[in-house]
Amino acid sequence: MLIQTVNETGENEYAGIEKLLLTLEKTGKHYQIDKIKKAYLYAKELHRGQYRCSGEEYISHPVAVAEIVAGLELDTDSICAALLHDTVEDCGGKIDLPTIRKEFGEDVAQLVDGLTKLVQIPFEDKEEQHIENLRKMFLAMSKDVRVIFIKLSDRLHNMRTLGVKQDAKRRMTALETMQVFAPLAHRLGMQRMKHELENLSLEYLDPIGYEEIKRDIEKRYGENRDFIERARSQVADKLTESGINFILEGRVKSVYSIYRKMYQQNKSFDQIFDFYALRVIVNTEEECYVVLGLMHEMFSMIPGRFKDYISTPKPNMYRSLHTTVMGRNAIPFEVQIRTWEMHQIAEYGVAAHWKYKSGEESKEEIDRKLSWIAKLIETEDGTRDPEEFLQALKIDIMHDEVFVFTPKGDIITLPQGSTVIDFAYAIHSEVGNKMVGAKINGMIVPIDKTPQNGEIVEIITSSASKGPSRDWMKIVRTGEARNKIRQWFKRERRAENIVVGRGEVDREFKRIGRPCTDAQRIEILTNVGKRLGISGPEDLYNTIGYGGLTMSKISAKLRDEFERIVKPEEEFPQTAEQVVTQKRRKSTGGVIIDGVEGLSVKFAKCCNPLPGDPVIGFITKGYGISIHKQDCPNVIAGLNNPQYSNRWLNAGWEAAASVSNEFEAQIRITAQSDIRLIADVTMALADMKVSLLSITTRNRADSTVIELVVSCKNLDHFKSIMARLRSVPNVESVSRGYTA
Repeated sequence: MLIQTVNETGENEYAGIEKLLLTLEKTGKHYQIDKIKKAYLYAKELHRGQYRCSGEEYISHPVAVAEIVAGLELDTDSICAALLHDTVEDCGGKIDLPTIRKEFGEDVAQLVDGLTKLVQIPFEDKEEQHIENLRKMFLAMSKDVRVIFIKLSDRLHNMRTLGVKQDAKRRMTALETMQVFAPLAHRLGMQRMKHELENLSLEYLDPIGYEEIKRDIEKRYGENRDFIERARSQVADKLTESGINFILEGRVKSVYSIYRKMYQQNKSFDQIFDFYALRVIVNTEEECYVVLGLMHEMFSMIPGRFKDYISTPKPNMYRSLHTTVMGRNAIPFEVQIRTWEMHQIAEYGVAAHWKYKSGEESKEEIDRKLSWIAKLIETEDGTRDPEEFLQALKIDIMHDEVFVFTPKGDIITLPQGSTVIDFAYAIHSEVGNKMVGAKINGMIVPIDKTPQNGEIVEIITSSASKGPSRDWMKIVRTGEARNKIRQWFKRERRAENIVVGRGEVDREFKRIGRPCTDAQRIEILTNVGKRLGISGPEDLYNTIGYGGLTMSKISAKLRDEFERIVKPEEEFPQTAEQVVTQKRRKSTGGVIIDGVEGLSVKFAKCCNPLPGDPVIGFITKGYGISIHKQDCPNVIAGLNNPQYSNRWLNAGWEAAASVSNEFEAQIRITAQSDIRLIADVTMALADMKVSLLSITTRNRADSTVIELVVSCKNLDHFKSIMARLRSVPNVESVSRGYTA
């Protein structure tokens, strides 16, 4: 039963939230003050006897977080959740979510749940727990964006008070803030919070660099102390003369902003043109452009330094006009021009919507602007590696964006470094799955091409496409594209996935170097699957095969289960089949076969395996052992046919195979018809000293198909050949060919 303090009255009962109540009063909005006071008393009593590292009572932290949330002008439930956000996690079980739901309502309970870490769930290691906490936060954020507003406020106060922590803890917290929370504030358009988080993080991550830039700022500002004020006065006189109502602000660029330009763009301090800036806030969009004209009339414009974010807003909703002009004594400064609404969104981002709008219209607008969060988690199925989730998160929220256009003129925003495959999947899953090529500004480009700002990208699709390639997962940049490719393989290629996954697991068992029975193997794999939330060995094979898990993530678990189940002193009666399997035969073709000796080895013409390809052996009738790629269509069909179940053998490549042998490989080229095409292709192969074994061509209505058989050393060599052929003029696509 909770504390009687909730019902007590007293003169100093709410002394700890006087500043908070004053902030709420200044907003002019209606708040349920009694509910907020109740939440404060609950939190105060639950945290009684707890202290922060600074020696302050712990309640000072949730109150400070609530004050930051109040500054964002969020609603009553957000203030209550900020006050209660650590109670479930840090108060030794004194209160739970059902109690919060009963006392404060469903919304407050859901917000607190989204902010509560997964402390009750056992994890393999601390890193996995940390990443799962981030995953949970983003899932909660996708349902209610207020979760992240409160979390950012919590992180901001922790950063403001980080100095009392030990050095290692300071650096770890600052690094996470710089990598996740500051970029997240940026993606949400909350520039004020972003700048403070960045500066506080830099102070702990690179204190020497931080102090050097801080001294340089103070020195330059000291030398030109009156510069910004004089420029401000000039602009104010001109705007007043023109009859424009305005607010004028001046600023000096932040430490981190200068640090980032100096160290990431390799600029000197003197090359920072926007060190000084004026911000003009007016009433209408039309006045923004009038002010822009007046600025260019008063000062000399620096070419190439004008940006119109009003007509083309940033993905985080930022809208403003930016221009850099030359002031007195040849000192450049930036002028930012925006309306009041633009200014509020620039400062507070998505949170600004809570100030002006309410109801379903606001919710729909916010949901639309936060669609990238849904894309980040929409294909989560519980098997994705935590580290991969974090990597995808960093790419999606940390990297600068590029703006590219569809042929219809629609803008698609992608993280910098994204490929045309990422672009295809950003449009729609089916566009990516049926993609066979791409054009940029009307020119055919390789599928690993990265579009630049302002380019027009067209995706070439075909209903005859067999779907994406597994290699695409190594090419794409965004988590969205990688997940959609993975989901296609999960849905469409289960039999193939099982073959690939079984091969990976077989190799891991061989590395252990000790035998086990089939029953023990099944038990080991079943237990590993249970630890990962996967039912049964076949589902585990499938998950590995489509890329939902990597062997590096389960090898330790597999070995743990092996050591637990298979005792070192245990000996097994061996069947004749196991005796045969223990023999290993090296073929002259560079392949190692598990199984019988004395049979010749040949490479299947249907798939032409190369060193580096996962392979499997098939005992033919009268022709020895045929080596296939594991994803060969004939293998998939054969493995599903009980008639051939006892004729498959594990196979692999010996180390010297990639050096001492030459292998045949098939290539299919689709190109625009051109009289020099064959000559260009053969010259490209000759330049690489690649032997051309055969060539056939077929003319279509609007293109030419060339099928080549070439000699190469291994898979990497083959990929380099394909990359070179993609650069041949008029070539639209290059793929690995199959005869089956």
